[in-house]
Amino acid sequence: MSFLIDEHTRLIVQGITGREGRFHAEQMIEYKTNVVAGVTPGKGGGEVLGLPVYNTVLEAKEKHDANATVLFVPPNFLYGAAYEAIMSGIPLVITIAEGTPVHDMLKLHHLAKEKGVRLIGPNSFGIISPGKAKAGFMAHRIFSPGNVGVMSRSATNCYETVFLMQKEGIGQSTVVGVGGDMIPGSTFVDILPYFEADDETTVIVMIGEIGGSEEELAARYIKDHVTKPVIALIAGKNAPKDTSMGHAGAIVSPDGEGSAEKKEEELRAAGVHIAESTEDITRIAKTLV
Repeated sequence: MSFLIDEHTRLIVQGITGREGRFHAEQMIEYKTNVVAGVTPGKGGGEVLGLPVYNTVLEAKEKHDANATVLFVPPNFLYGAAYEAIMSGIPLVITIAEGTPVHDMLKLHHLAKEKGVRLIGPNSFGIISPGKAKAGFMAHRIFSPGNVGVMSRSATNCYETVFLMQKEGIGQSTVVGVGGDMIPGSTFVDILPYFEADDETTVIVMIGEIGGSEEELAARYIKDHVTKPVIALIAGKNAPKDTSMGHAGAIVSPDGEGSAEKKEEELRAAGVHIAESTEDITRIAKTLV
């Protein structure tokens, strides 16, 4: 069993008429994802890749019984697009754009929780259930079906990890790009219950970063609620304090808050296997699967 997306997903692509939206919609269709429609305000009535394009998410949802949407929309327009998707009642909204204004994401984060919508991202590569469906821009050829669930704040570290896993014959159940912005729609704590409940997942991999408190909160949740083995990598150990390193959320305060050391300390106390590198994740996973 996979979760969030699978062969039953009926996916909308917001921004499908743009260059990125069209290209990645084609890739998702190639992967046999059930993409049912596109949405671009002002361009309704047209077609892209043989798919109907609508002016609103609500119209696309009602005509095609859509249950997920992925947004290939620039950051300054993300708020309006995501707000529309959330208010339409689509249960899963995946946001790709990096650099979404913090106050916009803060409002969307709380709106999604209020409406019972699972909001993923921003700055997410999306979600993939290998062999079943993908919603995002990940290079699907490096993913393979298996029993390791992966969630990551970093796209690059995730890709490297699953590539190394594939070389060792280790596949994935579901892979979620949590995103590296300061305020994610869903945190590790929000995704962990899915992996814990998923019969297909036997090992959980969490790829974190310096900055914020997501990993510390995850450690506390794991200690009390997760029975499956968890492997964690915290990227950015050598980053200077008080400097954002690539992702908006990857910043260590002058007092050391958000540091890799503090995160690893709490995770280790919760019984999590600490990996020193992506290669180390694969090495540990081989002993657990």
